[in-house]
Amino acid sequence: MQDRAGSGACATDELSSPPPAAGTVSRQYAVTVAGIPEAEVEVDLGLVARLLGAQHPDLLGRPMRIAANGWDNVMVRLGHDLAVRVPRRAAAAVLVEHEQRVLPRIAPLLPLAVPVPLRVGRPTAFYPWSWSVVPWLRGEVAASVLPSVRDAWAVPLAEALAALHVPADADAPANPVRGVPLAARGEAIRARMRAGSFARAGQLRAAFDPDAAAHAYAGPARWLHGDPHPLNMLCVDARLTALIDFGDVTAGDPATDLATGWLTFTPTGRGAFVDRYTTLTGANAATWRRARAWAAGMASAVLGASDDHPALAAVGRHAVEQILGDRSFV
Repeated sequence: MQDRAGSGACATDELSSPPPAAGTVSRQYAVTVAGIPEAEVEVDLGLVARLLGAQHPDLLGRPMRIAANGWDNVMVRLGHDLAVRVPRRAAAAVLVEHEQRVLPRIAPLLPLAVPVPLRVGRPTAFYPWSWSVVPWLRGEVAASVLPSVRDAWAVPLAEALAALHVPADADAPANPVRGVPLAARGEAIRARMRAGSFARAGQLRAAFDPDAAAHAYAGPARWLHGDPHPLNMLCVDARLTALIDFGDVTAGDPATDLATGWLTFTPTGRGAFVDRYTTLTGANAATWRRARAWAAGMASAVLGASDDHPALAAVGRHAVEQILGDRSFV
């Protein structure tokens, strides 16, 4: 969750452009997001057919339908097992290229499904950006189930993130608001909390400050998902099955990803999440304090920009409740 001011670029703050509203649809991409920025290129079925015909003609003839018209991309379902991910804004095109470059490398690390591009599309005379053909991943958005149900996924998610958090390649995408030292984000986060644009903002800042003062990360830059909150997870039959939307993928402090402990779980699930990840990685108390600080920053961004997105607001309110009720690691 990076607040890209509605973009797909790694640009402003902690929250990604609002994902699909939970409960709207029980599929990965089948939703239209309210309040989306104006498209810089209108993407319709005719354009997608032209792109496929020019670069992947063997895929023409499959049934197509618009599955989502979101902040960053238009998703077109292609047959029963594929989707075409086509940026509608220049900012999003950069993130699609990040996914194309990185997901084939990191997907083998993960015990969960991820939308690794199966085909790559490049700019043409009639369309300016890269685009992808990805697998259609079946499932419900995890935010559509109760946090107490999500608690059952605490160990699998901890294992997935531990598997992902290995030293990254030197060419990992840069992201100025993910994986960086908290000192670089502190003033922006505090400014949102001072604004008082959401309930309990002052209390959240009081909780943020001591956690943000935890020892800075001094290890190697590790692969990060960048945005592993409940709107970027899929479940089938109450089982966690996939991580989606790797547009914020980067390298840095794993505490950024570990903020999901407060965004996703209740204290019961978070305890299992912390225990399993710590057992696998040796994460110390400072890591978890930084993770909680990142969670506070993400919650403040969500609650300041989710008036038209109830599911995103619910994630933010849940996170605030969890952070303010948790004084472990002190």
